[in-house]
Amino acid sequence: MAVLALVVYLMGGDPTVILNSGGQGQPTDAGAPASAGAPGAPPQDQMSQFVSVVLADTEDTWQSIFKQKFGRDYEDPKLVLFTGAVQSACGVAQSAMGPFYCPNDHAVYIDLAFYREMKERFGAPGDFAQAYVIAHEVGHHVQNLLGTSDKVQAAQQRSDKAGANALSVRLELQADCYAGVWGNHAQRARNILEPGDVDEALNAASAIGDDKLQKASRGYVVPESFTHGSSAQRQQWFRRGFESGNLEACDTFASSGTRAAY
Repeated sequence: MAVLALVVYLMGGDPTVILNSGGQGQPTDAGAPASAGAPGAPPQDQMSQFVSVVLADTEDTWQSIFKQKFGRDYEDPKLVLFTGAVQSACGVAQSAMGPFYCPNDHAVYIDLAFYREMKERFGAPGDFAQAYVIAHEVGHHVQNLLGTSDKVQAAQQRSDKAGANALSVRLELQADCYAGVWGNHAQRARNILEPGDVDEALNAASAIGDDKLQKASRGYVVPESFTHGSSAQRQQWFRRGFESGNLEACDTFASSGTRAAY
């Protein structure tokens, strides 16, 4: 159903017709979006529909993986679209934070203005670049369901600042790898990718690396303060998940260079 909705979206139609017909629409605080195919439909409405379609596709993928690997159901995350600021179970969040996942309410928070910033400020345009961002946040949801997030948080509390930052990097890189795993399974099951899509995701991963962001804002780089990973690391782990399609390939905590084990 997600594939049909994505096809409808790319052809200029309204994907919510497909999603709503199956009764599987994901709760959202964004309100009912206007038809993407209607003349003069605001771009934000089209983007909210796109986010919903991508999220539905991640749900199909992770439901299948959880059934096959763990013999259990996957719990779909909630989706909250916002502008400016939003009150989450993790506190008040500003647009400057970008998209994020809150483990306390199992919700993915997306500020649609971030996608415009990706294109104009970070030079990372493209549908699959946008899908990568959603899949990364969903990766954090998977970590939460598997207990990884709790283990990392406990380990961070026992670590110094540098060790806590290193653990945060490993957590973020694993979410990048999980985004790649989603891309692999979605492509094999539903053939969603077009030429250049993977490059769009890799470009997005590079654009939001800690080293590139620090260089742009400070003029220099402080690796000890990284919390998400360098551009090269983010590309490396997304590619590893995409090429393997296996969760086992995403054990960032066992790879070399980890400051602290969890």
